[in-house]
Amino acid sequence: MRTSFRKLISVFGFSSLALLLIGLAGVVWGTLIVANMRFGQALPWCLPALCAFLYLLWSFLGGGGWPLSTSVRRRVLLRANPVPPAAYGWSTVAGLLAIASLAGLWIVMFRLVPMHPNPLLPGVVISSPVFRAAVLIGASLLAPIVEESAVRGYLQSMLERDYSAVTAVVLSSAVFALAHVTQGVVLPKLLFYFLVGVAFGSLALLNDSILPVIPVHIAGDLIFFLFVWPYDQTRTLIWHSGTDLWFWLHVVQTIGLAAASVLAFSRIRPARRAEAAGKAGVPEASRAI
Repeated sequence: MRTSFRKLISVFGFSSLALLLIGLAGVVWGTLIVANMRFGQALPWCLPALCAFLYLLWSFLGGGGWPLSTSVRRRVLLRANPVPPAAYGWSTVAGLLAIASLAGLWIVMFRLVPMHPNPLLPGVVISSPVFRAAVLIGASLLAPIVEESAVRGYLQSMLERDYSAVTAVVLSSAVFALAHVTQGVVLPKLLFYFLVGVAFGSLALLNDSILPVIPVHIAGDLIFFLFVWPYDQTRTLIWHSGTDLWFWLHVVQTIGLAAASVLAFSRIRPARRAEAAGKAGVPEASRAI
């Protein structure tokens, strides 16, 4: 058994690695966008270039390339393990319900606390519709693939080995929130990203895989880029304008869909057990017990 000091060193090392990977990927994407803007937006070549970068990164983190001595270790840490269809389906439902609930929470927080809108929206600095769409798609691919690989893959895999499941999800979610300080060091925003981390970390934990998390994360980014963040600057504080029907509808959205999400989460593990029992040839009556 490893000592507490070695565990702390491991947590610090893997947390730093996760933040480094996220930061590096952001720099690569930003550089591609700037270069594409400088040399003409008519052809948004930054998107296929990003896809090539993500493919190479995913291959390396999953055990490909040099050094061969770490190949198996990298593949295990990434934990892109196959997931039974039923568990994948419940994971998608649970994740999308959680995203919808958190969208309501974001809007409610913007009505309660003074905060600056997200400064990283493509429409703010890009005029070309085609180039803007390419940047939107790229941003919605970059964060899910890199963040899930780094945080719910490498970091949380290590944490689950040394700590309880709850502790592993909490710590990985704290690092995930820290990775989003570029949107402002504001407690409500950090809390929001922590809760997103809890939802995504729970999906990875219940499935022992990041594969069901990535499409949910992509959908969540697209939802926020298209339907939530562009309207943040129009939201008024209830302390100035008072509450209205939309405010209370978003409160109900947050609470009601969170409850529905929890119910969907509770179906993931039974779905995996049923699939495993079916493959083992256990009779249907025995699986129902």
